Amino acid sequence: MSPKVIITIVLVAVALIVLAAAVFTVDETEQRIVTQLGKYVRTAAEPGLHFKIPFIQTVHRFEDRVLEYDAAAAPIITSDKKHLVIDNYARWRITDPLKLYQTVRDEAGAQARLDDIVFSEIREELARHTLTEVVSVNREAIMEKVHEQCNIKAREYGVEVIDVRIKRADLPAEVAHSVYARMRAERQRIAKKYRSEGEEEAVKIRAITDKERAILLAESYRQAEKLKGEGDAEAITIYAEAFEKDPEFYAFVRTLEAYEKSLELNTTVILPSDSEFFQYLSPPTE
Repeated sequence: MSPKVIITIVLVAVALIVLAAAVFTVDETEQRIVTQLGKYVRTAAEPGLHFKIPFIQTVHRFEDRVLEYDAAAAPIITSDKKHLVIDNYARWRITDPLKLYQTVRDEAGAQARLDDIVFSEIREELARHTLTEVVSVNREAIMEKVHEQCNIKAREYGVEVIDVRIKRADLPAEVAHSVYARMRAERQRIAKKYRSEGEEEAVKIRAITDKERAILLAESYRQAEKLKGEGDAEAITIYAEAFEKDPEFYAFVRTLEAYEKSLELNTTVILPSDSEFFQYLSPPTE
């Protein structure tokens, strides 16, 4: 191989190396800044192919997507001196890569600084509220205020805090048992109160029901006796009218009914032979 060919190959290789060092790409999920000997030159935020001075200028990559920061659980104290273990997270993004580079250098530094800001604001804000407010009543408003304060402080580092939330708020293990015991006792007290009120109401309802039942039975008995008396009176009237029409026949029918009821099988009746009861059984006299 001739020296000219070798030189050409070397020049081409050097040119390719220089070109590779002078060209860089920006993905749509990232943003980059270019520095020259440690000094800021420009920001490359548009996706595509970009150029820089090889070996002199340096490209620094930063995420352009929403990032999530998940903090370790940490203890805090509420305004009513209750201890809580708070597990929180935050969502954030880089809005000014140059400011972030100048203040905390990279994403790891930004996240470490964000950790301090978020925990400090959560601890300070929760210390102004009671345990009940933190757990159930005002959590939304509390976290919104924490988010606003965190965002204001994070802007100094070229970061926007999108959201801050509490994932879990637990009692410390050493006090959880006693707190849960008090909660159970309170629930049992409330349950007993409801039961006693229910039993009292049940007694009232039963008393009213028994009273109404007694009134209904008395009224029904009175009505039944009235109807029975009216029926008996009407029956006596009918009997009297029938008796007046044919007293002898009526006496005969009533005597036959008496025979039917008294002279059953294996029945012995001892009466004088001239008893009026046997007048229809005696042979007619001539």
